[in-house]
Amino acid sequence: MSTCVLVIDDSPAIREQVVRTLSEVSLFDSYKEAKDGLEGFKTLIDSKADLVICDVDMPRMDGFKFLQLVESRPELQGVPIIMLTGMMDFNSKIKGLEQGASDYLTKPFDAGELVARVKVQLKIKSLQDELKKANELLKRLTNIDHLTNLFNRRYLAEILDGEFFRARRNNEYLSLIIVDIDYFKKVNDTYGHQNGDIVLAAVASLAQRQLRAYDSAARYGGEEFVLVIPGTSLAGGVMVAERLRESVLEFVFPPPMEDLTVTVSAGVATYPSPNIDSIDSLFRQADEALYRAKQTGRNRVETMAIPG
Repeated sequence: MSTCVLVIDDSPAIREQVVRTLSEVSLFDSYKEAKDGLEGFKTLIDSKADLVICDVDMPRMDGFKFLQLVESRPELQGVPIIMLTGMMDFNSKIKGLEQGASDYLTKPFDAGELVARVKVQLKIKSLQDELKKANELLKRLTNIDHLTNLFNRRYLAEILDGEFFRARRNNEYLSLIIVDIDYFKKVNDTYGHQNGDIVLAAVASLAQRQLRAYDSAARYGGEEFVLVIPGTSLAGGVMVAERLRESVLEFVFPPPMEDLTVTVSAGVATYPSPNIDSIDSLFRQADEALYRAKQTGRNRVETMAIPG
């Protein structure tokens, strides 16, 4: 992956010196330049750099203001910034470090010191990137049901908290679908638990295919799944549930289950509704609808009770 450094200084000679020094040791694949903080910020927004070397004292926008702008943009967090200064003012250095600078280098600078400080910051950034990836993987492992690759029940609670708050604040629809595989115990008893796991994974995959990028699916427990569909009315939720029901009914499983027909039942509830004023009541209405679907023959979708 190519690496890039952005050099910000109002002096063309300083910019040329920095670029030449770093080019001689091949630390970066590309070099970008800007003559003040404003131009540098625009450049950084357009094409993110791996490291920034920025002068403190510049016309139009100085280095401190540049640091403030970078700090205000979450997508720029973690980009190391080495400040160049001709001032031996410790208060200015402290100010810059407090505002997000990674290091300072005093002009006129020694080429060897510049290279050494850049290498240190690149190493720190590399370690931070690796830690971020590890944390993201850990979070995923913590939130995912490993058999179905859907969210787990614990993370479902977090999703519902956020989506219900958003729906209530914006007065928007939020649909909840609870799906249960019909007669799943018979599948396990007939084909064994390993093949039962294949059925669970297949239904989970079919459920995931029905969703948009901002919808969520979770394994609630056993053979039960929950779909969270923001910004969708009751009719829209029923359409999602029906598509899933039909796709499961038509799915052909691998041997030895090629003759197996699997069906699902589903209950759909939607906020806002006179019967729903909380996550608990939303879940209860969907669960009661699922119960009616099972009581009235299975392989069907039922909706929450609507007050007459």
